[in-house]
Amino acid sequence: MTTCDRRQFFRVTAGALALAGIGAPALAQGKIKPGDDDVLVVVDVQNCFVPGGTLPVPEGDKIIPLINRLAPAFTHVVMTQDWHTPGHISFASTHSGKKPFDTTQLPYGTQVLWPDHCIQGTPDAEIHKDLKIPHAELIIRKGYRQQVDSYSAFLEADRRTNTGLTGYLKERGVTRVFLVGLATDFCVAWSALDARRAGFEAVVIEDATRGTADLEPSHRRSPAHDSLAGPLSSG
Repeated sequence: MTTCDRRQFFRVTAGALALAGIGAPALAQGKIKPGDDDVLVVVDVQNCFVPGGTLPVPEGDKIIPLINRLAPAFTHVVMTQDWHTPGHISFASTHSGKKPFDTTQLPYGTQVLWPDHCIQGTPDAEIHKDLKIPHAELIIRKGYRQQVDSYSAFLEADRRTNTGLTGYLKERGVTRVFLVGLATDFCVAWSALDARRAGFEAVVIEDATRGTADLEPSHRRSPAHDSLAGPLSSG
């Protein structure tokens, strides 16, 4: 396996996620040619998740120029958009005595409680104005169900409710999903894992993502991020 500094893809192969020595610049320069069976999924590049937003990811805005360079290489591009109701179950403000980044138990498991963010119809929830992908085919809105959070582009946090993206991609003959966006250790990671479980090959373009793992408190890090380098069940 070759390496290109940090510029590597995470690729799903044989039921596990492993590093592949393919640099993101190679894709941007046309050395890797996505085909009609490939899709670029741009995850949650919204005002909320960049500096100045309500739940900013460090350097979240730095990936936008690279995504803009990568996207024209793909015939198929899908975007996701966090789209919460006011008083959403995942907001700390909804739970008496809780503060952001505490956890609570919900019917579907442990939930990290977030600051109010990406509320429907607000500027905070809008796709970032500098993201230029006019040929994007679809925006998948997620997290709009009041009583369940949603990280993955494919499956909500109850692990039962589908977003519809799996069927959309399969009907169009897509077999491989490239993922970019925010944040690496939550929505991007869960989307990659669920893409694999749905039967797609999944590739995370690391340079075109940023994560929350460096923020306090440390428990903000999602277990899905650690799964990117370890065994992945196909069940």
